[in-house]
Amino acid sequence: MTLALKSGKIHQGDCLELMQKIDDGSVDLVFADPPFNIGYEYDKYDDRQDDEKYLDWCRQWIAEVHRVLSPSGTFWLAIGDDYAAELKVAAQREIGFVTRSWVLWYYTFGVNCKNKFSRSHTHLFHFVKDEKQFTFNADDPAIRVPSARALVYGDKRANPKGRLPDDTWILRPQDFQSDAYGFTPEQDTWFFSRVAGTFKERQGFHGCQMPEQLLGRIIRASSNEGDLVLDPFSGSGTTLAVAKKLGREFLGCELSEDYVAYATERLEEIALNDALDGPADPIASAPSTKNGTTLKSRNRRKAASERQEILVPDSAD
Repeated sequence: MTLALKSGKIHQGDCLELMQKIDDGSVDLVFADPPFNIGYEYDKYDDRQDDEKYLDWCRQWIAEVHRVLSPSGTFWLAIGDDYAAELKVAAQREIGFVTRSWVLWYYTFGVNCKNKFSRSHTHLFHFVKDEKQFTFNADDPAIRVPSARALVYGDKRANPKGRLPDDTWILRPQDFQSDAYGFTPEQDTWFFSRVAGTFKERQGFHGCQMPEQLLGRIIRASSNEGDLVLDPFSGSGTTLAVAKKLGREFLGCELSEDYVAYATERLEEIALNDALDGPADPIASAPSTKNGTTLKSRNRRKAASERQEILVPDSAD
């Protein structure tokens, strides 16, 4: 396989121009988290485009993704509510992708809104080029989860290997442990916490950083060791960092010179088989913060303080 763009690095420039230098059918997996066109402040990109201009641009780069993917290749697209419907139609009806799953990634630390319900999810479209020939590693134990039959009922008939997650992913189910309304790992919401500013895995130079564990699930499921993973909007470099840790070849495009420099430094500091950042089991653990404080520990301290106030009432009473 010959690539005009060298793998194992992030190339600085416009993704449309750069992807045109990639050979047809040479990429195994593409993960794209493009600008959402909602006014986010990037250093080299205007995120307030006219609707038609933005959608036309998306059609162009998605068509390039389709071209560079191998016949059995997979394309994952992360996108917000504003253009999810249009981009799914464009990818599927106009460009020729086949939709395998429409995953919802639900997260805590959502975007606080004043005049509507706060945004706390992102759409993850799972596309393939060929509906019968594609990579999906359903038996990989790292992407399987315990079933309700095993966790709740202790049923001996439960598959000891667990089951595949449903198509809504949750990252911090410890926030929803009530039996009445809680999310569990086998349900159809994937729960991964957004990488908040206090988390240790936060790189600090990019505000839209994806969690490594979420990318780990996608890369493990949709590629094999040695496969080539492309991220057209590398940003903080999370896709490429996870690909490197999991033994995949990687290739990135990024418009910002600063982001390229920072993400490249990040890539140089990691190695094959390094552990992914963030909790591997979000049911049992929360992401560590820089000062070592987690929501669970804060809640424990708060509960202890409230108990103390009850035991030692105010003297005025």
